[in-house]
Amino acid sequence: MISTLEDTINKIKKEVKLEALNIIDSKSLESFRIKYLGEKSFLINEQKNIKNVSQEERPAYGKFLNDLRNFIQAVYDDKKRIIEAKEIEDKLSREAIDVTLPGIPYEAGHEHPISTVTNEIIDIFQGMGFSVVQGPEVETDFYNFTALNTPPEHPARDEQDTFYTNIAPHILLRSHTSTVQIRAMEKIKPPLRVLAHGRVYRNEEINARKMPFFHQLEILAVEKELTFGNMKWVLNEFIKNFFGKEIKTRFRPDFFPFTEPSAELDAQCPFCDGKGCGTCGNRGWLELLGCGMVDPNVLTSVNIDPNEWIGFAAGLGLERFTMLKYKIPDIRYFFTGDLRFLKQF
Repeated sequence: MISTLEDTINKIKKEVKLEALNIIDSKSLESFRIKYLGEKSFLINEQKNIKNVSQEERPAYGKFLNDLRNFIQAVYDDKKRIIEAKEIEDKLSREAIDVTLPGIPYEAGHEHPISTVTNEIIDIFQGMGFSVVQGPEVETDFYNFTALNTPPEHPARDEQDTFYTNIAPHILLRSHTSTVQIRAMEKIKPPLRVLAHGRVYRNEEINARKMPFFHQLEILAVEKELTFGNMKWVLNEFIKNFFGKEIKTRFRPDFFPFTEPSAELDAQCPFCDGKGCGTCGNRGWLELLGCGMVDPNVLTSVNIDPNEWIGFAAGLGLERFTMLKYKIPDIRYFFTGDLRFLKQF
């Protein structure tokens, strides 16, 4: 049996040498491995068969098989090194870089104009002592309406104006950032000056001026001696800093459930100095924001004594201020993700 095995092994070695000449790539190398080292190869079959060899011949039998395995493995490893080196060389030649060629340009990222304007407004109000606070976008009707003195029959609570969720009847997407003011007054004892900003949601028709979601920024101050005049000074300072020059303003009476008295702040158009232009619709004035003195019922809802503390609040649309600053005609441009638009800023 040993002599027969030796003859067979010598024959296989010659065959292996010839087969090795045909190994030119990874595919032929793998075929070689399967044929001579795979589970169905002669070597593996004979190794499994060694248990049937007599005790006297088994050591020599095993030695011949080990010698065959080492021979085949050496041929395989040698060819594998050659092929891998060739594949790397081919890959490098294909991917060779010509350092004299110009680089491939990539579009650089840009800060979104709404973010730019938001950060600018925050810096202005922080310079006047306001601190940034945050709150959730998914709210309860208590924070969105009840605590803000909005009665159950108020039309703003209707489904055609507010996005209610299917989590529970009283869970909704906040329709203004005033909800954050309520949460701030629950946690922070007055005196306080806070600023809140973020996304809000309203069931609006999509057009050049409106979207069902947009961004608001609101300020709130609660102190013992505050007047409408204090609020007017703060807002006039903000307008002056934002537009970079003294601007004439006016306050028109309005109504908001959470402030009393309430007002709309108009500014003389900074682009035409009140003469009339396309930005102000030839009116000479721009409607900028809503404001007012915090209604006593709002203070009471967060356990702040309205007989001791007085507050004022103001809120503005960040898209509107961004459109004014950069003379952008359509609010929808902000949400397209079009780099041709964004890279202008």
